[in-house]
Amino acid sequence: MNTNNSTGRLYGVGLGPGDPSLMTVRAVEVIAEADVVAYHSARHGRSIARSIAAKHLRADHIEEALVYPVTTETTDHPGGYRGAMEEFYTEAAARLAAHLDAGRTVAVLAEGDPLFYGSYMHMHKRLADRYPTEVIPGVTSVSAAAARLGTPLAEGEEVLTILPGTLPEEELTARLASTDCAVVMKLGRTFPTVRRAIERSGRLDEARYVERATMAGERTGHLADVEAESVPYFSVAVLPSRVDAPAAVRERGEVVVVGTGPAGPLWLTPETRGALAAADDLVGYTTYLDRVPVRPGQLRHGSDNKVEAERAEFALDLARRGRRVAVVSGGDPGVFAMATAVLEAASQDTYKDVPVRVLPGLTAANAAAARVGAPLGHDYATLSLSDRLKPWEVIAERLRAAAAADLVLALYNPGSRSRTWQVGKARDLLLEHRSADTPVVLGRDVGGAQESVRIVRLGELDPAEVDMRTILIVGSSQTRVVRRGDGEEIVWTPRRYPESPRAES
Repeated sequence: MNTNNSTGRLYGVGLGPGDPSLMTVRAVEVIAEADVVAYHSARHGRSIARSIAAKHLRADHIEEALVYPVTTETTDHPGGYRGAMEEFYTEAAARLAAHLDAGRTVAVLAEGDPLFYGSYMHMHKRLADRYPTEVIPGVTSVSAAAARLGTPLAEGEEVLTILPGTLPEEELTARLASTDCAVVMKLGRTFPTVRRAIERSGRLDEARYVERATMAGERTGHLADVEAESVPYFSVAVLPSRVDAPAAVRERGEVVVVGTGPAGPLWLTPETRGALAAADDLVGYTTYLDRVPVRPGQLRHGSDNKVEAERAEFALDLARRGRRVAVVSGGDPGVFAMATAVLEAASQDTYKDVPVRVLPGLTAANAAAARVGAPLGHDYATLSLSDRLKPWEVIAERLRAAAAADLVLALYNPGSRSRTWQVGKARDLLLEHRSADTPVVLGRDVGGAQESVRIVRLGELDPAEVDMRTILIVGSSQTRVVRRGDGEEIVWTPRRYPESPRAES
């Protein structure tokens, strides 16, 4: 930052959300000391920032009204809206620079906080590296909205997300579904989109609305009750803390089967995060439940990994009593996991009226494949080597068929402490159809703290190196292993098969 005393000093002055009594003492002091007071306004000339600070302005203040060339209307500027605004900010900064070069102190007024979705930041980026600058923080509309609602925004380990309503609907929906608490700014014309996003994320019942917080014309209420045509720009949607939220009273709940991916939070989808956060009860194998953060008021029902049917019926019984239940599965719930057990139980007459949804998750095969490149780039088959629920003869027959068809194989559940021979049998069977040089990816605890991903050859596959936490990806005759310049080996299966004269679309 330039500290040349021959120039004036630039201040970005946060004025708070609208009530002049919420200005800070420092903000009042800076305005009193300033030679120049600048503020943004629309072309009608009225400035909310100036109106907040009005009683602190002196007759001898030099006022610089920075009038936007466009707000929501169209423009014939050759650079469009963005080009018009860039030109405006450059010209406005030049006007302020002239005062600063003349040794004058310039205070740029900003509603709320100067660096929070405010216009001052455009002056700051253009001037702060050239002149001594100080930013005076202000109370944001977010804090004001929570205060007027009289409810905590976020508590304990909750995450607060602040979003502009101008985001696309899909993006808003995903972010609202995946967070604990949220504030959506910049409503007005965006309100219908924001409302749909909140509803699609399953959170309309908890959403609140605040308009012109601390200002004349303030309005608060349930967002679901607000008419779109009545919503001004200076309003926000609030999804407040869930910690002390009253339990929903429902005649009938639902069961959502979710996949947590092969490891921790980095592998969760936004929709899954939202379902886990919104659940009254979590049901699942204890190891998978341990991956889910503990939330106040949420009940957790852990069990052994061999009681899938009992776990499914327990979850459905909870839902029949009005509970919102998330059945937690590792990986993808539909790949050798809990979705089948829940749907099988839900097909019984006893549970046929209980709503059931399945949310996808990242499965181990895709996670392990991504670590080494693209071994699943062409056709592949997914099999489980566990003979607990089907006889080995069936497994062997399917292995032969897939191997004969020259498919890449993703082999789940290859071994455990009580099953130690299946990997060797599978290797020997595959060697009847595949070269001993066929690449095999061994992915263990992919995404976890003990991750290990190695590439071996089929003829060298050692069953002792494989356990229940390992997935095997066995290449086809076309799968390639290439050592790149950094020494790393990558594995990929071409999308073009030798007999095909054209690449697949």
